[in-house]
Amino acid sequence: MQLQYDIEGGNFTKAGFASSEIKKVLKQLNVDAATIKRIVVSSYEAEVNIVAHAYKGAVTVVIDHEKIVMQYQDEGPGIPDIEQAMVAGYSTASPEVREMGFGAGMGLPNIHKNADDLLIESEVNKGTLVTITIYLKQEGGQ
Repeated sequence: MQLQYDIEGGNFTKAGFASSEIKKVLKQLNVDAATIKRIVVSSYEAEVNIVAHAYKGAVTVVIDHEKIVMQYQDEGPGIPDIEQAMVAGYSTASPEVREMGFGAGMGLPNIHKNADDLLIESEVNKGTLVTITIYLKQEGGQ
């Protein structure tokens, strides 16, 4: 199964829409609640990063019986130092974004904590691709 959602940079009123839709699908597929939580946390953080930092982006989600792979591709400033961006509390968010309650520098660390596999590729002044893989367990251990 494949899902795709566009993400509009700067539009915080729609931040979380894709994550919410992904959650609905996973519930219909009877994925266990703990795995859904890990997926939704990772998805939301990646989505908000696009909203907060990029001009626009999209997520492509591929779900099979073993795993979910979410690819967040954006057009934006890119990440000059991925290692630094992975440090909890480090943020390049604007003061306006911080005033709205976002940009605490926990997005990438939270994704890393919840993902089974995380790959971040970025080119300055072009954009970033974040690939998140989480392995699935079905309700009832199936």
